[in-house]
Amino acid sequence: MSKLIIPKDYTPALDLQQTELAIKKIKDFFLSTLSAELRLRRVTAPLFVLKGLGLNDNLNGIERPVTFPIKDMDEAEAEIVHSLAKWKRNTLADYHVQPGRGIVTDMNAVRADEELDNLHSLYVDQWDWERTITVADRQLDFLRSIVRRIYASILRTEYYLSEMYPQLTPFLPEDIFFIHSEELRRLYPDLTPKEREHAICREHGAVFIIGIGGKLGDGREHDQRSPDYDDWSTPNADGFEGLNGDLLVWYPLLERSVELSSMGIRVDAEALERQLVLQGMEERRYLYFHQRLLAGELPQSIGGGIGQSRLCMVLLHKAHVGETQSSIWPDAMRRQCAAAGIPLI
Repeated sequence: MSKLIIPKDYTPALDLQQTELAIKKIKDFFLSTLSAELRLRRVTAPLFVLKGLGLNDNLNGIERPVTFPIKDMDEAEAEIVHSLAKWKRNTLADYHVQPGRGIVTDMNAVRADEELDNLHSLYVDQWDWERTITVADRQLDFLRSIVRRIYASILRTEYYLSEMYPQLTPFLPEDIFFIHSEELRRLYPDLTPKEREHAICREHGAVFIIGIGGKLGDGREHDQRSPDYDDWSTPNADGFEGLNGDLLVWYPLLERSVELSSMGIRVDAEALERQLVLQGMEERRYLYFHQRLLAGELPQSIGGGIGQSRLCMVLLHKAHVGETQSSIWPDAMRRQCAAAGIPLI
């Protein structure tokens, strides 16, 4: 349990019953606020998709999806989703969603390869959203404007919650700071990418790191990204590469940064071809999703995911994501949390 962080003298601000009620308040209020801010319409999402269509999110490209055979479909294999990054874009096309509007859904996933700690669970629940854009929107300024709207929704939810529960004192800053991952590397050349995130978030409180997936000046990525959803290789107006990024906040209780959202402008046909070559995955271009994109059948879009349990954890001042969701944890972790007064659901 070396990765488990135990805050000193931790006492939950809300008891178990209050916590369950507050989770419902957060999820209802935030979804309503985000939908209005980005003009998103709720849609129904799958828990699993057929293997071999290219619809499942490959995340960093190495995580194994949970699979199972389907008896009534000649043992065809289905995969429980990792996220819905590509499925959502497919849905925008099928629903004929016009530019300036989008979709949002409750995404539930199982990530069997996750390393479990205060923030990471086998069970993942997100607000997965996707919005149709125009070719002219494929620029860094537009990405920043969407990030600011999402962060404003988080701030409104934090304020709303503090009105309901005065013991939850707001701590997030009013503004979010933007920095490219290459600028961040140059600022902290002797730190690892994760240590850089902690350092920049400690200084600014809320940060959006631009350009996740492409190689930086030292020949390494800030973090890995699959080649077929976010556009991380297109030069932007500042001369850097990348039209995607991660939204993080500094969390004083754990004294570390916490990623709340990963998002970006999605690949067009040119970026898809380029990134498949860069990662040596050219064979993916023959999958169903990729063929639709290369044929011009899918709209330009921007999208991402916002962690539900993780946002609830931060806004409710919890020490462990297991306090805001029900999942499976190692026995040793449950014992250590119980001894420290951290009640896992």
